[in-house]
This record gives sequence, structure tokens and C-alpha cells, in this order.
Amino acid sequence: MFTDHRFAEADPAAIASVLQDWKSRFPDMALLAMLPEAEKAGVAMLQAVCHTHTVPLLGAIFPALMDATGFRTTGVLLICLGTAPASFLLDELAQDGAARLQAGIETALQARATDAATSGTLFTVFDAMLPNIGTLLNDAHSALDAAPRYLGVNAGSETFQPMPCLFDNTRLVQNGVLGVYFPHALKAAVHHAYEGSISQWRATSATGNRIVTINGRPAFGVYQEIIRDEYGVQLTKENFYDYAVHFPFGLVTAMDILVRIPVGLGEDDSIVCVGEIAPDSMLRLLKAPALADSTCARNIGETLQANALATPATSLLTFYCAGRRMHFGAEAADEIGQIRGGTQATHLYGALSLGEIDTLDVLDYPRFHNAAVVCIAP
Repeated sequence: MFTDHRFAEADPAAIASVLQDWKSRFPDMALLAMLPEAEKAGVAMLQAVCHTHTVPLLGAIFPALMDATGFRTTGVLLICLGTAPASFLLDELAQDGAARLQAGIETALQARATDAATSGTLFTVFDAMLPNIGTLLNDAHSALDAAPRYLGVNAGSETFQPMPCLFDNTRLVQNGVLGVYFPHALKAAVHHAYEGSISQWRATSATGNRIVTINGRPAFGVYQEIIRDEYGVQLTKENFYDYAVHFPFGLVTAMDILVRIPVGLGEDDSIVCVGEIAPDSMLRLLKAPALADSTCARNIGETLQANALATPATSLLTFYCAGRRMHFGAEAADEIGQIRGGTQATHLYGALSLGEIDTLDVLDYPRFHNAAVVCIAP
């Protein structure tokens, strides 16, 4: 599992030193590596070092890395997996992606058979530029005879411009997914603590992650009216990017509300979001909370405690949504401090994510989030 972690300079000698130490103690190890976007040129170097030391490599490029003090845009996060897990790396999933994802999951499950009394965990890192991640997961899940629990995040550029962002020992790909299967249930918490208005609207026309019309009218015009009427904000196309992250849509499901952050406007006044919105979905307007009002840190601590952690985790692999950081600004580092305090973890380490995935416990079904924090105990 997540046996150890180090932040290192993106330098071959520094990384080789860490690998030599770990491999002397964990000869069957694999390396999970995370690079910030500013260090993306370091992928080839990582691949070369891992080749020299015969270490299986799994990795992704994120907007930034993070530790208990905040965010980092230099260096590399190295995570030791004490025993190499079953894994897969798929590219270009836009066509026939669900069938290929299903096959990848089935192969991983067969390679690391799970005790019949437990449910293993599939940890995924998707390229955030895929417009149909939720559908890919749902369709692949529905076709499986035996399904894992799901946990994951999105990688890529915070600018939402296409770039290869997923890699292994020999490849660097885009529009795909990296899957890592652990044959046991990972102890994790995923929360956003956003609350919505009571009023609801219908996405009468939507395709993928684009809302075309709301209540039969162009989406942007209705979004303007909702924000004005609910919160007194005069939204324009010029200030759209200043306000959208603070007023995301809430996708109403039978069990809860999933955050969908608007990130772009179409020429037809459609609104592009992170995450899909099916036609005729019900929507609410959400308002991101002030840090003083947010229950996210408390929720994460309570969930981890409820997940049968007898003692607080020494360290937590943590992913913090980039949209959430945009909302909180400098206070995002303060919330990370709250999470560390609330969980009593000695170390928080991880990356800035562009979408988050967990499992809906009641139905054992994958969910795709925005604006969430993911904490995974070792």
C-alpha cells in the first residue's frame, strides 16, 4: 500500500537515492509519482531512473503538489507502494472507453484476487479533459460481474488545456486513465460540504459536461438570473470566471447533491462544467461556504474515525480540488491545516486535483465530484 513518501527535487540523483533506500527494504515495490505541471518535463527522467533501478512506475501530472503547509509547484512527490499492485494505463477513452475500462478492471481484479468477504479498492487517476468520466465509470461498473469500491481523482492542467498527464515506465498519455487496484478496502473520506438553494431547475438540454439549456432557455442567461435573484450578483460574460467557481451547480441525485463547477462558456451560451450533466437532470445553485462556516474538515475526521481507524493515521494521502482552492484563495492552506488538526495526522501529502471520485455506500456505486477533498489513510 502507501508504505512511505518523500518530496524530492526533480533530479535523477535525488530520486535514485530514494529508490535505492526503499528498494533495499521493499524489493517488490512500485513507485507512484506525482509531478506538478511546472515539472512536467521530468517524466522522461523519472522513467529513466526507474528503468535503471527496475522499479515499476505509475504516475500523473497535477496542477500542483501539496503538503501540510500548502501547495508546491516544484519537485516531485514519490510514494512507495511496498508491493507492486495490479494496474493499468489506458489512453484515448473517448471512443469505446467503457468497454476498455471494464476490461482493465477485470484484468486487475484477476491479477490480485480479493477475499470473498472483502471488497478491494480501485484507485483511478483520470485525465480531466475527458468529458464523460462519470459515464465511463458507471457503464464499466454496470458491466462487471464483481465490482471493486472506487476512489480517485483527476489530473492535468489547471488551465483545462489538453496535455499528456498520465504515465508508466514507457508511456505518457492523455484522455485516459491510470488504474491501481488494492485487494482490500482503503480507509478514505471524500467531502465537499457545499449546500444548495431550495429552488430547482431542469437541464432540459445537455451533452457530456455541457449544459445547453435550462428550463428550455440558453443556460448562461438562466444562470445569470439565478445568481442575481438568489445572491444579488450581477454576472456578465466578462466576470464569469471571477464568480463561477463560487457559485457552482448542484446536480441533484436520489441520494445527495454533486458539485459541478462551471469552467467555460460556449458561443451558444452553453456552460461547460467539470463533470457530466445528463439531459433533464435537476439542478440547484450552490454557494461555496466561507471557511469559518465549512464543515468539511470535521466531516473528514468523523468519516475516517467511523471507518474503523482505531488510532489516527500517521499520514494521509490528500487531494484538494483546484476549484476549491480558487474559491478559498489563501485560506485553502488554512483549511488544509484544519484537516490535519481534525484528523490528527502527522503528515498530509498529495496534490491539487481536477475532480474527485468515491463510492456511494448505500448502492456501492461510483460517484464523480467537484470541489471535494479526498483523504486516504495508509
